[in-house]
Amino acid sequence: AAALVGTEVWVTRSALPALKPGEYYWSDLEGLEVVTVEGVPLGRVSRLLATGANDVLVAKDGERERLIPFLVDRFVTGVDMEQQRITVDWDPEF
Repeated sequence: AAALVGTEVWVTRSALPALKPGEYYWSDLEGLEVVTVEGVPLGRVSRLLATGANDVLVAKDGERERLIPFLVDRFVTGVDMEQQRITVDWDPEF
């Protein structure tokens, strides 16, 4: 097992379990547009981070990155896979 530490593991999409409503695979969120509830664009999801407290969405717009806690109904107010958009309640100046 020690020889495999740090190794990437790949799984075919068909091998993944079906998601319940409101659940997402991180790979599906990467690249989505991020906008505030007022419609201000914040960039696109470049990656997500796992922290001890909660997951964090990284929205990148050019050189600027915003770290937004992925807390549904608190900061993440909507994920629209059809529109390829995540809506957040977040101050664009932060």
